Amino acid sequence: MQRLRIVTFNIAHGRGLSPFQGLHGKRRFERNLRRIARLLDSLKPDMVALQEVDENARWSGSFDHLDYLRVFADLPYTVFGVHNRRAGGYQLNYGNAILSRHPIRASENIAFGTHKVGEKGFLFAEIDVGGRLLPIVNLHLHYRSRIRRFGQIEKLMEYLNAKREKRRAHWATPPILCGDLNNPSHRLDATAALFRYFSLHGRYTLHPARGVRTFPSPWPRRALDFIFLPPACQAVTCQVVRCYLSDHRPVMVEFSLKS
Repeated sequence: MQRLRIVTFNIAHGRGLSPFQGLHGKRRFERNLRRIARLLDSLKPDMVALQEVDENARWSGSFDHLDYLRVFADLPYTVFGVHNRRAGGYQLNYGNAILSRHPIRASENIAFGTHKVGEKGFLFAEIDVGGRLLPIVNLHLHYRSRIRRFGQIEKLMEYLNAKREKRRAHWATPPILCGDLNNPSHRLDATAALFRYFSLHGRYTLHPARGVRTFPSPWPRRALDFIFLPPACQAVTCQVVRCYLSDHRPVMVEFSLKS
């Protein structure tokens, strides 16, 4: 049994608790990202799934936030899933990202639509943990429309079904899924739809438990951020980390990967 830690965290473009990232200069973002890196270093994760990460956006200092975090968090392997690209005078490039202590052998980024700003998507990666491939999905769903969230989940399921047919013989376990689901209701929204899908592939568990809130970070009132674990991930402990580095609180799960 191998013990592993995974963190999911929406870092809100590195702006901290400010309502809009365009109000600050580059130094402010660098300082915020160093604080996030120090937090990640203290948690000692094996893998980190981040949402709302800026690659090169004028509203957040015009530099690569993922590369900055990679250096300061000492997580050497990274992959970017940019699903918003807007060129021109007010350049905006951002999306999901994965950082890892272990080699990332393959990855694929899927945007749900074609909007240049505000588009959501997911990042799929296969991570080599001691010679075993661990598939991970980093997901960010639409924040307002339940109908659009269901459509996005349908697209994710189609992708995972096709990927599973081709790659499952190489995987140590069915995929781990984590991210910002943006759903206000467990029973009638994205969480329930994902559970119905994952039930076809074993007894998945949801972390944190229903009712544990992650947003907004100073006084959480909504449960938005989750990690779904497949049956091979056992002896699970979960922590919602109390911090004010974003409007979301990070979720960390530690588990044993069954041989």
